[in-house]
Amino acid sequence: MEPEPAPRRAAPTDLALAVGGPLGVAESSLPGVAYVAGYAATGSDTTVAAVIAVALALVLSVVRLVKRESPRHALSGLVGVAIAAFVAARSGRAENFFLPGLLANAGYAALLLGSIAVRRPLVGVVVAQLDGEGRGWREDPPRARAFTRATWMWAALFGVRLLVQLPLYLAGAVVLLGVAKTAMGLPLFALGLWLTWRLVRRVPATAPAVAES
Repeated sequence: MEPEPAPRRAAPTDLALAVGGPLGVAESSLPGVAYVAGYAATGSDTTVAAVIAVALALVLSVVRLVKRESPRHALSGLVGVAIAAFVAARSGRAENFFLPGLLANAGYAALLLGSIAVRRPLVGVVVAQLDGEGRGWREDPPRARAFTRATWMWAALFGVRLLVQLPLYLAGAVVLLGVAKTAMGLPLFALGLWLTWRLVRRVPATAPAVAES
């Protein structure tokens, strides 16, 4: 019998597409920039700033739908911004626009650490789905360790975001919080993808056994 083709290895672009691609990154960062700009331009009007942020998120969602991309990403991005805008406008506290994002970072960090605790590092689960590797990596100690290191790295990334942004939130430093969220959005995301790729590609999966004819 002919040997089975080796599974395709996930590249940084595959990992990026799994979380919505470049447009997904824009959806996660630009509404925050628009909110801070609107807040500063309107003399600290949280309602108008919230409307501006939601409007931009709606435009990005429409762009995704026009490009016939996954409506799941479009709707999740829009809903996330709408919730953040509602919380800020309802409370009258501009910094609350960033509260859902802080909670999400805490949740992601907890999920990643939990996956390590149960010996199912989340990065391994995601990458195996992308490259068709299946569950074989669990019985491959070097590869499992690489996935565990990558999962620790992502948990640290979300933890650093919290470490920097939470004090700004508690201080009500809206503009600085917006700057920090933007600066720690795409740059850290791109760095995380690159480091994940480097960690995983150093330890290729064991080739499947060739069946004899």
